[in-house]
Amino acid sequence: MKTIDWKRTALAVFCAAGLWCSGVWAQSYTSITTTESAPWQRGKVRLQSRPDRQPLLTLEGTERGTVFRAWGTTFNELDWDALLMLTRDEQDEIMHNLFAPDGDLKFTRGRISMNANDYARSWYSCDEVAGDLELRYFNIERDKLGIIPLIRAAQKFNPALTFWTSPWSPPSWMKITGDYPVLSSPYNRADKRLDYLLFGSQEGVDADEMKFLGEREKQFPRRLATQDYFIQDPRYLQAYANYFCKFIDAYKEQGIPIDMVIYQNEAYSYTPYPGCAWTAEGTIRFNRDYLAPTLRKHHPDVRLYLGTFNTNRQDHVEKVLSDEALRGCISGLAFQWEGREILPAIRRQYPDYAYICSESECGNGSMDWKAGEHTFFLIADNVGIGCCEWFNWNFLLPKRGTSPWGWNQNALIEVDPDTRRFRYTAEYYAVKHFSHYIVPGSEMVGYHAKDADGVQLLVCRTPEKGYVVVAGNMGDADQHITVRLGKKYLNVTLPGHSFNTYVE
Repeated sequence: MKTIDWKRTALAVFCAAGLWCSGVWAQSYTSITTTESAPWQRGKVRLQSRPDRQPLLTLEGTERGTVFRAWGTTFNELDWDALLMLTRDEQDEIMHNLFAPDGDLKFTRGRISMNANDYARSWYSCDEVAGDLELRYFNIERDKLGIIPLIRAAQKFNPALTFWTSPWSPPSWMKITGDYPVLSSPYNRADKRLDYLLFGSQEGVDADEMKFLGEREKQFPRRLATQDYFIQDPRYLQAYANYFCKFIDAYKEQGIPIDMVIYQNEAYSYTPYPGCAWTAEGTIRFNRDYLAPTLRKHHPDVRLYLGTFNTNRQDHVEKVLSDEALRGCISGLAFQWEGREILPAIRRQYPDYAYICSESECGNGSMDWKAGEHTFFLIADNVGIGCCEWFNWNFLLPKRGTSPWGWNQNALIEVDPDTRRFRYTAEYYAVKHFSHYIVPGSEMVGYHAKDADGVQLLVCRTPEKGYVVVAGNMGDADQHITVRLGKKYLNVTLPGHSFNTYVE
């Protein structure tokens, strides 16, 4: 009779079990669930050999998809002002959670506004000396009072942060109106008599058109600008291209590396705050003939992206991209707001570019659960349709998040100015359910768009080949779902109105 070596057998069983539990056939996943009343609840769920129902997604393990590169946020003056309301320990807690490699959100990239945006304290530019085409008076002294200290507070926890920049408005004297907004309003001093310049008449002018929230139907904007608000004189166009290079140089001297630029934020929002309307012809002219060659000469390491496209006017975007010479100058395209709706069609036409979500939607200052669900939906959709970078807008604001131009907007973290206490909003947790586990280098391998039951599902695979399953349930009822991962099945129940992440 053969003698059994029980020690060796036990060791073999133990090792096999360890391999089974820790390898690609792992039986146990960590689950994290967030509801309005109970954020970030951790648990365990075991994979099964059989499905409970028809899988919403089936992953064989061989799928390839868009490689995700970075989660990021924007550095604004009003965020800095909100941070200063808190103690130093509270400031450090927040910046660690946002930017540290072992923090919550793990942001690795930042967006900087060149000149003031709508969440600056007031209008300013780096050179408001009219006619200074040689830019002798260019400076970033205003930035040193807010933007740069805020960036340094982030760099304390992640010195490897990288950055990109775009303007909301050029210096006021470079525009045909001589002023920073596009349209007049009670919140600026623009001459209402010049509003006709936008469409060639006063008809159809609506300074609040871009203020509508949620899914804006049909086309946005309803009408496109009929002329460029930037002066199309070659001297001005070249001076503006030089302006970008001086901005990059000035920030480099501050230890802040800018590796990408975009010529304009939301050229299709005709705003009472800093903005600039551009036509397709003006967009092509400036980027192709001035900005691209100037960057190649002075900053060949800085990439030029086109955007930020916040319009679903596909005909307009196609018109801009129809210029072959311009296409040869750019490395990628940036979409936000309504641009998300046409991104899949543009990607099919131009599959070789990188595509990013350059700004999350700003909400209305409610900072509530509904805002968190909308942000969750947008992140899943942006990444699911092929964005390789995603950028938050404001990360820290006082209650209601009111700007100097009368806007109320949301943030990831809300500060009460009266009590000087802060809280992490639902949007913070919406972001965390993605960014905490979908690390740079992960591939998007499966996407189930939001369905009639309110279920939305994204699956990524990390560089270590582990799956990250992120699922949202925006409906009232619990939803039972199945995802096939190789030969095993993730059978789980999503509570009503919940964010969920499952990781190996």
